[in-house]
Amino acid sequence: MEQVKFVALDREDLEVVSTHLQDALVKVADIMWRPQERRLIVSLSRFDWPAAEKESPQLRRCQSVLRFERVNSCKCRSVNPAGKDAVLTLLAVDFIETDPPAGAVTLIFTGGGALRLEVECLEAELVDLGPSWPAAERPLHVEDAPTLRG
Repeated sequence: MEQVKFVALDREDLEVVSTHLQDALVKVADIMWRPQERRLIVSLSRFDWPAAEKESPQLRRCQSVLRFERVNSCKCRSVNPAGKDAVLTLLAVDFIETDPPAGAVTLIFTGGGALRLEVECLEAELVDLGPSWPAAERPLHVEDAPTLRG
């Protein structure tokens, strides 16, 4: 697995980052909001989708950090900050400009959870911290789940 380092300064950049973060696992205790620094840091276990989709697939994860700068506020929905041991699955990261270059970044988790960041401007970075390791399984999506018919 090749280590990644991405900087996102606009919506298109963030779409690339979001693609690499699909199905990342995030422990609630590893979401660090630092209001005095206007920074949000999220440590996560990133699934390597490009390796999983090759002809001879490899299921791998890597410890990564997602960082947002120039954050004015951070609000959460259906994410209990007291439940520090809870593990969330990140589905996507989105950005909508509200008063350019300011806008709202939303981290969307399974089960309806979300973090909404009001940002002065989009300034994000995704960095892998070390070597990858074998993943126990490929993430299962609702559309992949077996269905009962008849």
